[in-house]
Amino acid sequence: MNLPKLVLTDIDGVWTDGGMFYDQTGNEWKKFNTSDSAGVLFCKKIGIPVGIITGECTEIVKRRAEKLKINILHQGIQDKLSVAKGVCLDLDISLEEVAYIGDDIGDLELLLKVGISAAPNNAPEYIKAKVDFVTQKSGGQGAFREFVETILGESLISDLI
Repeated sequence: MNLPKLVLTDIDGVWTDGGMFYDQTGNEWKKFNTSDSAGVLFCKKIGIPVGIITGECTEIVKRRAEKLKINILHQGIQDKLSVAKGVCLDLDISLEEVAYIGDDIGDLELLLKVGISAAPNNAPEYIKAKVDFVTQKSGGQGAFREFVETILGESLISDLI
């Protein structure tokens, strides 16, 4: 497997377990697994940009991206494939050079077009049947980190730590 030139990810159902919490004043809460930040770190160490394309639009995801210094952030996106094509154009790469992990119907079109596709273990069976590999971990339990470690390979990860 060749290394990708870009790693893209969905958020809800990949970095989170897909649950959303709301308090009585309308505040939304999401729980992130800090293990996934290591996936971002590994990519940065070898110069592979990481980007987020998500259907939701929240300040929480913006803050998480800022904390991890993820500069490619697209929220409130219904057509993820079009956005990914635009990112590829900006980086002068093709979709074949992209790795993407997503978990549901809104991700499927993009999952089918990228060079490396994955879904977390808790994704619906009809999504898992269409991707290159399924992580052992579920969304919100380190699935993004596992995705990155898998595509980079054990020996490269060993060299990075």
